[in-house]
Formats: sequence, C-alpha cells, structure tokens
Amino acid sequence: MEITRRGFLKVSGAVGSGIALSGLGIDLRPVHAYADKLNKMNRVKASKQVFTVCCYCSVGCGLLCSVDKMTGKIFNIEGDADHPINEGSLCAKGAGFFDLTEANKHRLRKVLYRAPMSDKWEEKDWSFALERIARLIKDTRDAEFVTKNAKGELVNRCENIGHLGSSNVDNEECWLMSVKCRALGMVYIDHQARV
Repeated sequence: MEITRRGFLKVSGAVGSGIALSGLGIDLRPVHAYADKLNKMNRVKASKQVFTVCCYCSVGCGLLCSVDKMTGKIFNIEGDADHPINEGSLCAKGAGFFDLTEANKHRLRKVLYRAPMSDKWEEKDWSFALERIARLIKDTRDAEFVTKNAKGELVNRCENIGHLGSSNVDNEECWLMSVKCRALGMVYIDHQARV
C-alpha cells in the first residue's frame, strides 16, 4: 500500500491530537455513545427542513422533507402540519413518497434479462433493454397494422400490446404516457390510480 505525503500528515496529525487530548484527561467515549444513541427524532431536529408539494394528484398536499446537512440526502418525509390543505395528513401514496427517493434499497439500478425458456437472469446494460423493447414493439405493430375491419378498411390499432400505468406518477406524466400509448395505436390502456 502506497501512502502519500498528505495522507501521512493527516494520519500523524490525528494520532498526535488523540494522544494530546487523552493526555489532558479528555475522554471521547461519551461523545461516541451519544452519537450511537441518536434516534430518528433527534436526527429530524438537527436536519435541514425542506418543504415541497406532493405530485400525485391535483390536491397538492404539503410535504416536509428532512435532509441530512452532511450528505444532502433525504432520510424522512412526512406531512406538513402547517400546510392549509392537508394539515399534516397524507394518503397512502403521499405517505409512501420516501420509497421514491434514493434511500430506497429496492430501487431499480440495473437491467435483469431472462431469455425465453431460460431459468437464469443475466445483467444487461440499459441500451440493450431499450433497443429490445423498441424492436419488440415495432415488430408487433408492423404485424397488426395490416388488419382490416368488417368493412375492409385498414385499422391502425395494436391489440397485442397493453399498457398499465402506475399510481406513482403525477398527472402530467400520466397524460404523456396515455398520449404515447394512443400514438402507438394501443387499445388496452389502463391506469392504476386508485389506492
């Protein structure tokens, strides 16, 4: 292991400071014990409070986000008690807002692909996934856009692809998804907006 001059000075300074403080009779164990005992409420009190509005529906409930001053990451989200609309209460979607932040350990970070008839998952890059989805949609649409109705007219609709929206999108995103689906000729479009 190679150590730089700067690293050596940092380590020797820290060791020298520790020896000097212990020689003066200063015990740092209570500080570590207090830091270990900090619970969520103490962290909330010491954090930066950021106010925002829930995006899920047109009600616009107020949210209070507790942000760690050192890392800048959100570690708690709750209803804003001073907000005139929700007065601190949240629906199920608003209460689960924290799961959309970076703190969610189940958040999608990589693409897992399982080939047809396979029992193993493979890690793929995002470009593979987007190209494959685009290719499958195009092939399905090309096969279906030649169908004709009872009158013999060409019907531009795609009945073999459906779209189910999520309750974790706001109104604007929902509108964009429905426009995209209609542009692709999809007929079966649903949105799971009810909790």
